[in-house]
Formats: sequence, structure tokens, C-alpha cells
Amino acid sequence: MKKFFSLLLTLALVLSLAACGGGGGSTPPAADNNTTPPADNNEPAPADVTITVAALASGYEEAYPGMWQEVCDAFTAETSVKVNLICDKNLEDVIGPSMQGGDFPDVIHLATGREKGLTEQFIKDRNIADITDVLSMTVPGESVKVSDKIVGGFTDTSVTNPYGDGKTYLAPMFYSPCGLFYNAGLFEEKGWTVPATWDEMWELAEKAQAEGCYLFTYPTTGYFDAFLYALMYSVGGADFFNKATTYAEGIWDTPEARQCFDIIAKLASYTNPVTPAQANDQDFTQNQQLVLDNKALFMPNGTWIVGEMAEAPRAEGFKWGMTALPAAKAGGAGASYCWLEQAWIPAAAPNLDAAKQFVAFLYSDAACAIFAKGNAVQPVPGLTDNLEGDNKMFYAIYDNGADAAMGNFAAYEAVAGLGTVREVFLDPVNGLVNGSVTEEQWISDVKAASDQMRANLMG
Repeated sequence: MKKFFSLLLTLALVLSLAACGGGGGSTPPAADNNTTPPADNNEPAPADVTITVAALASGYEEAYPGMWQEVCDAFTAETSVKVNLICDKNLEDVIGPSMQGGDFPDVIHLATGREKGLTEQFIKDRNIADITDVLSMTVPGESVKVSDKIVGGFTDTSVTNPYGDGKTYLAPMFYSPCGLFYNAGLFEEKGWTVPATWDEMWELAEKAQAEGCYLFTYPTTGYFDAFLYALMYSVGGADFFNKATTYAEGIWDTPEARQCFDIIAKLASYTNPVTPAQANDQDFTQNQQLVLDNKALFMPNGTWIVGEMAEAPRAEGFKWGMTALPAAKAGGAGASYCWLEQAWIPAAAPNLDAAKQFVAFLYSDAACAIFAKGNAVQPVPGLTDNLEGDNKMFYAIYDNGADAAMGNFAAYEAVAGLGTVREVFLDPVNGLVNGSVTEEQWISDVKAASDQMRANLMG
């Protein structure tokens, strides 16, 4: 992991990007001031305070049911602050209506990249509280500051600092190496080698197709964010990645961009055709099931997939495997995007001080130990040392030669008629697969949208 963390620190120094543009979630009323003065220590919350924490019930919660409730109970035991927990797979649908009416949770754990784009909407509307002062707070129940509990670089990226103003708005939570997941047992049975380059990938596609198996599937087009970031990094390195994610003029006319477009378009031609119809937040596990049933070889995903599909049926001899995206050329390095979930505080949270205490507690030894029961790994030093089984293999991907990519497309002001990053860059993949969108049409739309995004960058 030393190589991984050094790579992340290097990336953090060069990435001054902003988080990706908003989606179609709820639009809360704008706050007058998101900034709070820095704090050097914790101000204890009144004993009668009850905060509301809204957390996504993801694959980690499925792996260890009650994970979030246990953390909330531990926080209450330490601080006497009571917690009303909302934990749901469709969190946006549960909290959205009440937020429309002005009733906001105090803390929300919901990452960017979701279909409904709720977190992106809050970023775009500048309705997330500045939590820079949380980094200097003492972790409840401990004697160390929050900043001492977070691996260097994780609070200096566009994922946590979306406006490029040197302030932290989103707390880095569970992180996961993302890559291509597959049935290692099938590869052993067939004597296939995991492709190291895209040319080898296309050769494997023909072999698999001859045996009635498609090369590829994806849960939803949202999973192409991590895929595209890693692809851009492997094709053009940090320089191309940084220019592309800030919509630099002419970037989509470069050979590197063309190679990225071509790879995704060709991959679409080898994708199981049932994928687009199931590529939504309700049916996405059916696409993941295609890999477990040997109806597709690879899918982009993160380490949470093991818990998410723990009870799903699978082909005889199934074993999880994970690989970085193949190298762009022979002798090059593959790449894996570091997916980072976020916890944040709405600017209109009714109990701001207690909310900040809760965020600080998320990095306590007690909270980390509970999250670890669900295989949720936070960017806290030492947590990867005790990993076992599949997770040990997954998190070793950077030690095995993959480059680490981290950062998001830059945030931009809302513009009438301008789609979200997901709508412009990722959703057209469904059309590439079912034939309703051509590669050239996709590229043209990306260029036109990028011009508007660049002209309306937040800052």
C-alpha cells in the first residue's frame, strides 16, 4: 500500500480540479453562508440534541447489517448526542421530499456518481457546509485530531474540495480500488490469461464469444465514471487526465481522447446486449449477475461488489478476480481509479456543531472497527494491514503495478440545456450498446458540452 498512498499524495498535489457537475436530484434553497470559523477543539453539543444522519445502505451495509446503527449508537455512548438514523438503498427518494420542504438531515453519507445526482446538485448549488474546521477537531473519545487520522492527500483532492478554494466540504469516507471484476475460476478452467493490454482484451473477446460468453457488461452507466477516469489516466497520464477533467480547449481532438472514445465504442460492441435495459438503480444487480453466471467476463465495479452479491447464485467454481484497466500499449501500466465515498453536512443542517462532532467521530478507532465488519475501508493509516481474503487481493492492485487515478470532472454552473457530466459523457454508452447512438455523435456532443462547461467553471 505504500506505493498507493505515495501515488495518491502525488496526485493530490497536481489535481486542483473540482467535483463533477450536478445531477437531477432535489434542489434545496440556497444558503447565505456556508463558511464557519475554524475550530481548535470540540464544543460539546447540548445533552438534549438529536441529530439526523442519512446514510446510503450500500453493499457494505448488506455485508454487515446494522453497521450504521452501531456507529450511531457508539457516537451517542461517547457524546450523549442522540441520533435518528435514516438508512436506505434509495436514500434520495427517502430524504428528497422532506428536503424540498426545508427539513434537512444533519449529516448525509451519499457519494457522487449516483443516478439521481443529489450530492452533485448540492455541490452545484453551493449548499454543502464548509467542514475544514473538522480536520482540526479532536476525535471524540480520543486525544488526536481528525487530520491525524486521515491519510495524507485524501482531503486535498477535487473529490473533497470541489471549488478549488483550499477548503474541505466533503469528508473522505470509504475508498475502494475500482477495476474490472471477473470470475477467476472460469479463467482457470479455460486456461485464459487476464489481458494486460487492450489488444489482448479484443483477442479474448473473440475467444469468449466463440463459447457463447460476452466480454463485458456494466451495472449502470454511472460505473463508467471510474472506468473513464482510469482509462484517461492510462492512455495519457496525469497531464491528459487533468486537462480532460477541466475541459481544456481542444482536448477532445487529441489522439489520446480518440483512443479513449474508440476503446469504449469497441467495448460496447462486445457488451452483453441485455445490459442497457437493466442499467438502472433498481435492476443493476441483474447485470452484475451476468458475470456470476458466466454470461459476461468483465464488469467495472468496486470492492463493495463482494458484499452486495454475497447471497447471489453463481456458477460452479466461481471465484472473484479483479484487474486494473489494461495498459494502452504493450509495456505500459494499467490504471485503477480510487473510488472515494463522501460524508457531508447540508449548509442548512439544523444542528451544525453536533453534525461536525459526528463527522469527526467517523474517524475514531471505534467507528473504523465497526465499518471494517462490513469490509468498508476508510483512508485511515493501518486499516489495510489486517485485510484478508478477497479484500487483501483487491487492495493490493496498486502494489501490483497499476497506476492510481483520483479526481473528478470539474464542477460548473448550471446552464439551461446543458446536461450533467453523467448525461454527456456516460449515459450515451447505453446508446452505443443498443445502436441508438454512434461514436461520432457521442464525440460531437461531448465537444459541444465541454465548451459550455469550460465557460461556466465554478471557482
